[in-house]
Amino acid sequence: SKLARSQQVKPQEEPAENTEHILAEEQKPLFEKSDNAEELDDEALQSPLPHILEQAYYFEQAGIGLGRDETYRIWLALKQLVDKGQYEKVRFWGKIVGTEKNYYIAEVEQNAEEEADDDDGNEETSENDDAKDADDEEGEGEEDPLPKSTYKAPPPVPKEDRGTGVNKHTYYVCNHPGSPWIKLPIVTPAQISQARLIKVFFTGDLNREIKSFPAYPGTEKNYLRAQIARISATTHVSPAGKFKFSDEEEEAEEEGGKQNYQENEDFTGAPLSELVHEDMNGWVHHVLHVLPQGRTKWWNPNENVDKEEEEAEEEEDMKAAAPGAQPEQGPPLLTPIGVDAEIQNTKAWTAKISSNLIPQYACAFVRSNLWPGAYAFARGMIWENIYVGFGHKYSTTDYRPELPPLPANEYTDLPENIETDDPTPEDEAKARAAEHHGEEGEEEHEEEAENEEDDD
Repeated sequence: SKLARSQQVKPQEEPAENTEHILAEEQKPLFEKSDNAEELDDEALQSPLPHILEQAYYFEQAGIGLGRDETYRIWLALKQLVDKGQYEKVRFWGKIVGTEKNYYIAEVEQNAEEEADDDDGNEETSENDDAKDADDEEGEGEEDPLPKSTYKAPPPVPKEDRGTGVNKHTYYVCNHPGSPWIKLPIVTPAQISQARLIKVFFTGDLNREIKSFPAYPGTEKNYLRAQIARISATTHVSPAGKFKFSDEEEEAEEEGGKQNYQENEDFTGAPLSELVHEDMNGWVHHVLHVLPQGRTKWWNPNENVDKEEEEAEEEEDMKAAAPGAQPEQGPPLLTPIGVDAEIQNTKAWTAKISSNLIPQYACAFVRSNLWPGAYAFARGMIWENIYVGFGHKYSTTDYRPELPPLPANEYTDLPENIETDDPTPEDEAKARAAEHHGEEGEEEHEEEAENEEDDD
């Protein structure tokens, strides 16, 4: 009996859930019908949800795509995003590949203004608190106070408001279709400027700390948002003639450049011959260029300086040390991509046709050589942009980290601070002889003066 009991097969333990099973459970709500699915009306059919499968059909002809299965799940995930919010326009921006997880990015336009992010301004507040603490520590009754630095940091470049410039659109990301959509914060000029100096792979963790030099002002979600702004400004293109400027923008051109455009109702589609021509004038940029300052509209750092509160000497020193800031200017909106700067004798864009065998049903597409993974297609009235890549800009050389800044001067080189050479023995002898002759001359002069007084 003991042998029989020992030979009894023990019940197998349930296998642990694998990644595919967990992913299937998270994506199960994508395929569930809503309660009012059968009650279709005109309002329900009017939705900002894009036709992802139609766009994927043309991208596949150009050799770009994520696969029918993945594309359909992305479409369902976008539908979830549209159902939960009120958006004027929604589009699939693209996919950024990470080392652990990927990012699926949705670009939306809001119907109304949104409240500022909770983390806006936290960095400035912490910096101000640190400065106050440093001032308090300096004035705690020290006998010999330390000399204060005369260096004045340049004023921080203000961020552009939501709905304008690099923050014109709002972006939501998820790690895979079916996971919650997470709203990305607005981007600051400092985050864009620092993103140009580093090259970091994404991991899929939005809260991961970016360890780099120079230190990045934010986490991976801020770095992701900065890269999205850079890629969009450089690679989002449309067929020439699709958009036009309104009459009101003519006056804005004199003030600081045209900022807005509208769809051209007379546009009937660009011919394929123009879209694939070597001069690249069939495609134009419809997103504002990001200036080196990190903004689309240049900000004058001297406009907020309160001259009444400053002393005249400080103003003169500041003018002598730092010349006037030169305005930055980029290419205007709707500029043809043919004028983009080359990459070591290589054009910034490559234009091709999807099929030379059946050109009647082919589409034209362009590929960015500056940001590998950025594509755009056009056929008739249909066109779209997409990005699928690592979020890195093409570089002709290997990555080289930024060098540390030069050390600051300890003091100003004034004549009284410059050390002189020690005198030689010959110089000392000459100085003693001159001093001796000078003393003898003074004694003779005193004796002559006494003799004159006696004569009187």
